[in-house]
Amino acid sequence: MEFTDREASLDAEDEEFDEETGEERESTANGKQKLANDFEDSSEEEDDDDDEEAARIREGFIVDDEEEEDEELEDGTMVKVKRRKKRRRSHRDEEEDEVLDEEDLDLMLENTGEVTRDTKSKFKRLKRGREEQRGRQESRGLNDIFSDEELDAPGDLDDDERDMYGGNNRRADEFDGFIENDSSDDEDRRMGSGDERITRRRGGGRQVDTETLGLRAGAMGDMDDIFGLADYEDALVLEMDTAEMEERTHDLQLKDVFEPSELQERLLTDEDNVIRFRDIPERFQLARKPFEDLEITPEELIEEANWISNALLAKKRMDPDLEEPFTEAVRNVLRFFVIDNYEVPFVYHQRRDYLIHAVKTPRRNYQEGDLQYDLHSERLLYEKDLWMILELDLKFKAFLEKRNSFKKLYESLRTKMGIEEDAMVEERLRQSTMIDHMQDLLDYVHFQYHTQIKDLAAADGARAGHRRPGAGKTVFERIRQGAVYGLVKAFGISSDQFALNVQVGKKREFADDPDRLPHEIADDFTDYPDFVTGEQALTAAKKMLAEEIFTNPRMRYALRSRWFTQAVIHVNVTEKGVKQIDEYHQYYEFKYLKDQVLPAIAGNPARYLKMLKAESDGLVDIIYELQNPDRLIRDLYEFIVSDNYSEVAEAWNRERKEVIDMAMQKFGSLFQKSLRDELRTACENEIALAINSIYSKRLDQAPYKPKALALGELPRVFTFSNGHGEWGRDAIVGIFLDEDGRFHNSLKVDDLRDEANREKVAEALRERRPDVIGVSGFSVQTNRLFEDLKKLVEDKEITVQGEEKEERSPIEVLFLNDEVARLYQHSERAKHEHPDLAPLTRYCCALARYVQSPVLEYAALGKDIVSISFHPAQNLLSEEKLMKTLDMAMVDMVNLCGVYVNEAASKPYIANLLPYVCGLGPRKAAHVLKMMSANGGKIATRDQLMGDPEKGIPQIFGPKVFENCASFLIIAHTKDRDAEYLDNTRVHPEAYELGRKMAADALDFDEEDVVQITMSTGKGGVINRLMKGNVDKLNELILEEYAEELERNFNQRKRATLETIRAELQNPYEELRSPFKRLGVDEVFTMLTGETKESLDERMVVAVKIRRVTDRYVSARLDCGVEGNVSAEEMPMEAINARPSHYYHVGQTVQARIESLSRKTFYAELSLREDKIRQPRRPILDAPQEWDDEREEKDKARLAVTNQEQTRTARVIKHPLFKAFNSRQAEEFLGGRSRGDAVIRPSSNGPDHIAVTWKVGDGIYQHIDVLELDKINEFTVGRTLRVGGKYSYSDLDELIVNHVKSMARKIDELCNNPKFQQGSREDAEKWLEKYCEANPKRSSYAFALDAKKPGYFLLLFKAGIRAQLGCWHVKVIPGAFQLRDTSYPDVVTLCNVGFSALQYQIPPI
Repeated sequence: MEFTDREASLDAEDEEFDEETGEERESTANGKQKLANDFEDSSEEEDDDDDEEAARIREGFIVDDEEEEDEELEDGTMVKVKRRKKRRRSHRDEEEDEVLDEEDLDLMLENTGEVTRDTKSKFKRLKRGREEQRGRQESRGLNDIFSDEELDAPGDLDDDERDMYGGNNRRADEFDGFIENDSSDDEDRRMGSGDERITRRRGGGRQVDTETLGLRAGAMGDMDDIFGLADYEDALVLEMDTAEMEERTHDLQLKDVFEPSELQERLLTDEDNVIRFRDIPERFQLARKPFEDLEITPEELIEEANWISNALLAKKRMDPDLEEPFTEAVRNVLRFFVIDNYEVPFVYHQRRDYLIHAVKTPRRNYQEGDLQYDLHSERLLYEKDLWMILELDLKFKAFLEKRNSFKKLYESLRTKMGIEEDAMVEERLRQSTMIDHMQDLLDYVHFQYHTQIKDLAAADGARAGHRRPGAGKTVFERIRQGAVYGLVKAFGISSDQFALNVQVGKKREFADDPDRLPHEIADDFTDYPDFVTGEQALTAAKKMLAEEIFTNPRMRYALRSRWFTQAVIHVNVTEKGVKQIDEYHQYYEFKYLKDQVLPAIAGNPARYLKMLKAESDGLVDIIYELQNPDRLIRDLYEFIVSDNYSEVAEAWNRERKEVIDMAMQKFGSLFQKSLRDELRTACENEIALAINSIYSKRLDQAPYKPKALALGELPRVFTFSNGHGEWGRDAIVGIFLDEDGRFHNSLKVDDLRDEANREKVAEALRERRPDVIGVSGFSVQTNRLFEDLKKLVEDKEITVQGEEKEERSPIEVLFLNDEVARLYQHSERAKHEHPDLAPLTRYCCALARYVQSPVLEYAALGKDIVSISFHPAQNLLSEEKLMKTLDMAMVDMVNLCGVYVNEAASKPYIANLLPYVCGLGPRKAAHVLKMMSANGGKIATRDQLMGDPEKGIPQIFGPKVFENCASFLIIAHTKDRDAEYLDNTRVHPEAYELGRKMAADALDFDEEDVVQITMSTGKGGVINRLMKGNVDKLNELILEEYAEELERNFNQRKRATLETIRAELQNPYEELRSPFKRLGVDEVFTMLTGETKESLDERMVVAVKIRRVTDRYVSARLDCGVEGNVSAEEMPMEAINARPSHYYHVGQTVQARIESLSRKTFYAELSLREDKIRQPRRPILDAPQEWDDEREEKDKARLAVTNQEQTRTARVIKHPLFKAFNSRQAEEFLGGRSRGDAVIRPSSNGPDHIAVTWKVGDGIYQHIDVLELDKINEFTVGRTLRVGGKYSYSDLDELIVNHVKSMARKIDELCNNPKFQQGSREDAEKWLEKYCEANPKRSSYAFALDAKKPGYFLLLFKAGIRAQLGCWHVKVIPGAFQLRDTSYPDVVTLCNVGFSALQYQIPPI
């Protein structure tokens, strides 16, 4: 969008001028805005503003009206832009004041018949915008605001303006289009230059009638000569021209144009510029920002080294003999960080000798010329330790700053307030090593010297011109300065004496008892008006002594050590947690946890962070307390009570114990909060370290290496994906990337089971000859694609070259990690790089680039890297902490690999690595790219990063940043005379001379040879000679002797450096990353299903969807896509008896238990048996003895009752048969109804169940439990209703008709049979006995309703008068009768087939 468009839109309305004053009026829109603003401003402020505005206009000042508008940048983003409308009071306005205004002149010309004056100037701003639109270059966006390219397009500046700005003014060009100029070209031509305006002023600018004034001719000229009016006007014109030029050349700043949030997002604020140009590593500047003004003395640096060493040694298992060398190593590293400003990668790679402890062991036997000792090296510090030291350095700085602040306060109290030296402060100040210790001292001083501190603050405030703070005293000040403090002393022991007893653990100081009882002596220390009674005075004295104990630093130190070593943690689940946290909830693992010691918490940091999250959600309360608190209290009692035995002593001891109780409550609150925060920080750090380790392993992958390529070379890649793998919707997409990372073509087929498609893919593979085939996708169907591709490669004999030219082997097909590709496919970066490709094709591009360089793909994500899941608990960390630990891993890997700086300058994809280079950051990296782009986009040597005045190359880095980053910026070696071979290695420029000397020694060159070669071929001549087939000679050098010489003569440790130089000369920037990692079975399973072992494993109960039903098995699929099979043995007996095809149907969702799971084939064996489903896998508790089983059982029982009551009263279903009844109420309601009538009611089994009660017969009611499946939410009825795990219905009406009414019809059918007997079982048995007596030789049977089992009939039978009475149960099911697990459609079949066949086979019940 061009600026002229904005200009035209801004000034579409005509400017209006007041006819009397000539001042510009506000437009209608502006007037409305002002009217709105008038309601916000007071009238006084409005008048002041109007007066000031009018004064500025009268005096000719510039008035800027700011307007905000949206502007679209080149990258498509919208930003708020402030525009200034500038109004000047020019000489033209003055001239118009002296003559007629425009409207009056037009009116006169019209009345006299003259031609109307040209009104072009009235719309000059709008027309100027339109005219300049054709010639003006497109406005430059924020991304190009610092571009050094000159704007040569016509219309940038007029010729006159170029002359005025001094020709080629790059600053003016750069901001052209942002400055709005009210004066048009016509006006400039009409007004002319300054000289022309002076001439016009002198010649005819003043119209004076000398005759009217009675002056002689030439009088005005004489007056000009005498008073210098003409010179004055000339100077005024020149002054205004100068002001106009200064105005037009005003140097706009970014903050004048763009919103602060936009500048902050793009790192273009003033603060960012300071970081960008300051010669200190960027990450150091950001981390140390809170401590910019802190200066560390040499003594404090030694103190810090010891402090950090102790902190690290506490976590390491190190040989005692190595502790002193370890401390020395930490001291050196700290000096590198604090004094030399070296970043972690520089120290780790270029100061490695200081991280190693070398021990010389004399050899017993050695030959002449060999070393006389063996060198044994022990690595003391690793790269992760360096990051830890850097983090601890910041913690120590925070401690040091707090200590310095306290010292300043303490010294001010002594020098200005005149307090005496406090022994407690002096002692604890020397022994303080933590911020908590300094806070203890600060609390102590504020309590003891509160009045003096207030006076000190008031005095400082008075000197600074501030008001004196309120002079009110605290209650403890009033006690200390009043009579009650005498009662505090009457307790016979001071807080310091008591604290000393606690610290040493022995009773060294003893309490003295007064001679009277506490309440008697308290009457002597009343203090009006605060403590007017003895009881009030005694209470105040106990509070005062308790507060003195609580603020005593020695006491806090003694108790803090106990809390941080002997504390235990309990979890108290809230009522909300009892309801929400079930056995499958992520918080169940600590729902009833108790007696957790601190080592157990530290061993499972993720669990503790979950506990804190659950507490913040109101599900649990975390309780911190000491182990055996009663024992501690008894010890504290013993340390404060007296040893006397009397009524008075016992009374005072009771009061002293109350003081301890009061103080311990305060200590509990203090240490609970402190312990909570310390544990949180420690657990977050552990999680961050785990994330760093996982991310480092993913970054530590070299490009995929085929047999024919060397490690580190980029392979040619063909990647395929079928997306979600849905048939008919997702096609198979493939793309090819060559060895330079260029995208060539894409391939799309429907299915690889079709021979034509197979041949098409095979032909593409033969044509492109990839080194590897990668596969990934979003579902289990991708595994099918993987298998199809492997088979295609085998069948079509797609091969690659092996280690030998003649050797061929099948091309490898492998699964690829797609976590980066999933983010990339829909990103703005993908749309910019591949605007014409579909998302799935972009996905394949990212997969291929991942094969070629995982670190580049991760780096390109930028801040989106936090979207990738590295650890189950990473969402419990703040985004800032997560980003910090991820950046640490990326910094380590980028500096291990190095960055080709010239490639980074030309390829944004490579430039993503620059911010992670040692010494740099996003700001300095952008500066590097900008400077290189302005100077040809390439540098020849590393030295040119420091600038080359002879070649006109500006300085890019300062000395310190250059020192940090030089060895990690790679410059490919060329044949130029000035090229330096070592610029292509990990060797730092500071060691180039060592490298040249090693090369000369290896070639046996003397100094004269070196000088001659250097003069003829340049500084790199000697090394170039070495590289021409003589590299192996470096192995003949004895580097240990050279290292000893350097250490002896120059005090430089260079053993590791010399080894690095030799290795780099033999193999420059050797690939040190691990080989490309193939995904394991579990990783592929998780990638395609989203399930882990914690979420899906054997014996877990899951929902499955039936896909096929046969009499021998049922095929099903889990929600994650895993295929499952249910054998006949794992089906319920009802399903087997009724045939599975009658029991289950396709599309039905059922609960199943996983019996076995193959993660490789994505296949599971399932069970539908109810007995197994009721026994799912339970979470395994780490420590059962630390689980509150009693509380859990009570909560379960209470929750069951609560749920039952809530379900009955709260569940409402919109159905005419629904009643909010319980079982008893439902039976009473159906008592007067007919058989088959039913009531739908809430169920006590949970929110996913409903109950149906229907009348079977008089006094007999059957209660049916209905399981609701596919519920939209807890308040709606499930879309599938399951009865008995067998019968499924789509709604309640279908259930009533096809289930309840169907069974009622069957009961009516049997009740109408002549063999049915009304009454109870006893009545039926009596009838049967009488019938047999009447017919002794005949068998007989009868039916009766079973009142104990509603829905069942009793089939009573007797084979003769002497036969035993038999009884079978006949179950009524929808549409049939069931006898002995066999169903019969009607009564006739039941009697003639079922009963007749079974009575001789199965014994009766």
